Amino acid sequence: MPELAISAEKVAFIIEKAREFDVKEAASDPDSGSNPSDDDEIDVLEDTNSDPVAAELSGFIRALNEDEQLDLVTMMWLGRGDGEVEEWGDLRARAAEARGEYKNPRRETVQYLLGEPMLGDLLADGMDELGIDWTDERTTPVS
Repeated sequence: MPELAISAEKVAFIIEKAREFDVKEAASDPDSGSNPSDDDEIDVLEDTNSDPVAAELSGFIRALNEDEQLDLVTMMWLGRGDGEVEEWGDLRARAAEARGEYKNPRRETVQYLLGEPMLGDLLADGMDELGIDWTDERTTPVS
């Protein structure tokens, strides 16, 4: 089991927020003109340029230190099936090498992660592969 630089609590928060981000859909009623109480607040699921979930998630990931970001990318790759737990060191070295090619590593790492479909599920699978129970670490309410 590798020693992680990022806490299970932080990963759990990212998983929850990434899952909220993943359910966004394209604007289905761009000129509705109604208010949220009239339309059961359905517009909250529309993906807009001013999406507060995306802003919160990207801000949170951008605020992580380099080691935490590397662990996050490596964990996502692990959950995606790009390697095994025993290969953690090699996967993390690949993540560090890829990060080294970025002009703005902090911002580009966020873009890379948020561009990955099903990020929350991949991170959850990575945590499961590592044998870390993250489900008790919820930082947002689940309905």
